[in-house]
Amino acid sequence: SGINAEYGRNNVGIRPSLFKVEQTKAIKEVLNTKLANKVLYKHGLCIVLHDILHIGDSFSFPGDAGTYTSVLFRYVVFKPFEDEVLIGRVRRSSPEGVWVTLGFFEDVFLPKEYLQSPCKFDKEENCWVWEYQDGIETHNMYMDEKEEIRFRVVKVEYNDVAKPKRSTSEPSGSTEHDSTLPMKIIGTISEPGLGLLSWWREDNVG
Repeated sequence: SGINAEYGRNNVGIRPSLFKVEQTKAIKEVLNTKLANKVLYKHGLCIVLHDILHIGDSFSFPGDAGTYTSVLFRYVVFKPFEDEVLIGRVRRSSPEGVWVTLGFFEDVFLPKEYLQSPCKFDKEENCWVWEYQDGIETHNMYMDEKEEIRFRVVKVEYNDVAKPKRSTSEPSGSTEHDSTLPMKIIGTISEPGLGLLSWWREDNVG
């Protein structure tokens, strides 16, 4: 599975407003605020704190009202592996390919060369169409928005940034291939059994 618990160590800063809160609870609040829904380079999308393994001594700096504590913890991250099969929903389409959402992660892209073949982009419907041939006739299988879709992970791309960045909910840039996305999953559906779940029901393909 692409959900894993990764180890981390951090000097957690506690502001005076949290001094009245029990230390472990305050540390959890700070870590979740700092890391939840953020992408760490080569580690994946942080989801939620799993547990705290060790809390060290606290210290402070002159002129700083807060305290800092060395903390060893585990954090739940989403980092799909190559060839993992996932299910999401079609979010949007463009002549370059199809964007898919997993609900908690938006930046999944299926390039046009990784779609079922033969296929075409319908400009009026603004969606891709698989021209499925059963040996007798051709069936147009539309990839409509919000439809459930099964895909295989080809690779996960990371943008090397100095600090953790939030995962964007919308691809920026006119081409929808913005290299500044902190994390992007490239997927394929060009294999039997992949694509819209509705395609593979008994009353459709196969």
